[in-house]
Amino acid sequence: MKALNNYAILALEDGTVFEGRAFGAQGEKTGEVVFNTSMTGYQEILTDPSYKGQIVTMTYPLIGNYGINDEDFESTKPWVEGFVVKEYSKIVSNWRSTSSLGDFLKKYNILGIEGIDTRALTRHIREKGSMKGIISTKKQDIKKIIQKAKNAPGLENKDLAKEVSCHKAYEWNKKGKHKVVVIDCGVKYNILNELAKNNCHVVVVPSKTTAKQILEYKPDGLMLSNGPGDPAGVQTVVETVRTLLDKMPIFGICLGHQMLGLALGGKTFKLKFGHHGGNHPVKDLKTNKVDITVQNHNFCVDIETLNKQDIEITHMNLNDRTLEGMRHKKLPVFSVQFHPESSPGPHDSSYLFENFVKLIETKT
Repeated sequence: MKALNNYAILALEDGTVFEGRAFGAQGEKTGEVVFNTSMTGYQEILTDPSYKGQIVTMTYPLIGNYGINDEDFESTKPWVEGFVVKEYSKIVSNWRSTSSLGDFLKKYNILGIEGIDTRALTRHIREKGSMKGIISTKKQDIKKIIQKAKNAPGLENKDLAKEVSCHKAYEWNKKGKHKVVVIDCGVKYNILNELAKNNCHVVVVPSKTTAKQILEYKPDGLMLSNGPGDPAGVQTVVETVRTLLDKMPIFGICLGHQMLGLALGGKTFKLKFGHHGGNHPVKDLKTNKVDITVQNHNFCVDIETLNKQDIEITHMNLNDRTLEGMRHKKLPVFSVQFHPESSPGPHDSSYLFENFVKLIETKT
């Protein structure tokens, strides 16, 4: 290997190798390598629990120029396994900044690698699909590093939600006309903020919470949160949702949408390279309006497995025609695959929180 200061390597399980420079922590981390097309919002991306188990590549070439601040966290800490950029900006310029990106990654023991061709990496993933990879700053034989990537555990059938969920229930806010319980499978703070802004008293509960325990809160509505990994790996939550389907209005986002799909009898599958970024076009099939949406998921509900007598398809992805939204025809239950809380990203879909509250008001 090259004897350079801060030398680092990104190796994929298929043997593809990228050499670059380390920033952030030193060491070695494995994960599934994905790419995100957002131009800004790297702090929100890093702290999104949905990225647990993944090494994130930013397609925008310059990352880190506005640093890290104390306000834009989407959870208590960053969750990514590694961070890949074309160029890391050591110069930080923003009035809210309290830390550089490199120092932030180092603080939380997350490896970053810069100086690689992120366009080539992104094209490779698009052509071959998401795959396991490893970032390493250790001096060792490249063949051994590639083998470690091959041997790394994948995301399929793994319950990552329990690893990012809160350990005990808590109130996000004290006031609100409508009590909403949020099952935390990796919830983003801005989902909770949007509910609070819409006059909801938000109670967050761990993913292991049973249907009986949720009903004891006497909620007006239930939110199924986003989260990491394979929805088939969180069967306990799916069973909880299935029990509560006819008990109250339910709104699912991202992983919550997928869990709802499973609870309604559908099946999920893994996308070739997932949807990650802030520029995904989604069509509302009722209004024919197209929203530009924020997305972060590797799995999807299979449209063909849903019972069309009970379920209406409401939203469609215009890039690959995959399912982006659905609602139950008889029950006050709906979900979307994208992120209407939009952090970072456009605010086109924030109206969905209002729709959820309207459902609650018609049932109370």
